[in-house]
Amino acid sequence: MAERKATVKRETLETRIAVSVNLDGRGDASLETGLAFLDHMLEQVARHGLIDMEIKATGDLQIDAHHTVEDIGITLGQAFAKAVGDKKGICRYGHAYVPLDEALSRVVIDFSGRPGLEYQVDFQRARIGDFDVDLFFEFFQGFVNHAQVTLHIDSLRGRNAHHIAETVFKAFGRAVRMALESDARMKNILPSTKGSL
Repeated sequence: MAERKATVKRETLETRIAVSVNLDGRGDASLETGLAFLDHMLEQVARHGLIDMEIKATGDLQIDAHHTVEDIGITLGQAFAKAVGDKKGICRYGHAYVPLDEALSRVVIDFSGRPGLEYQVDFQRARIGDFDVDLFFEFFQGFVNHAQVTLHIDSLRGRNAHHIAETVFKAFGRAVRMALESDARMKNILPSTKGSL
């Protein structure tokens, strides 16, 4: 399988984002988003997905974090799409259940070439520290639209907002890892009967 690395930059009047990924990494992360809790969540994706990830972002945080979080999702999605390449030989589908104390989340992903997000995560409070939990949806929507994946995220139970968020991001990393693993029986074969993804 060819080297699966990519670097993407995105600059708007609201944000400047630079993302580098190595999908066949060791889970190393260098994260400077200006949002400590988001950095903590993205570190879970890197570690559990075995993805080397570098993200540097500056944005109009004096307004709020919406533009920055959404644009990080967009740019990370673009980097994934570029790094995955033609998708030949990958498993394509991935899923994971992750618990953390009372919380349990399930994430299922398909590198389908079609963007679709089903997001069923209910938080019992609006913020984790100073991070607005509504922005998790914006992050995943941006990622889905630009990675061109179908993504189902379900929080199955939980009370503690930090635990819920962490199970979602850990499960996302694990599901991505499974989907992007090489399938020895599908070497150089596209995992689709349509001949296109």
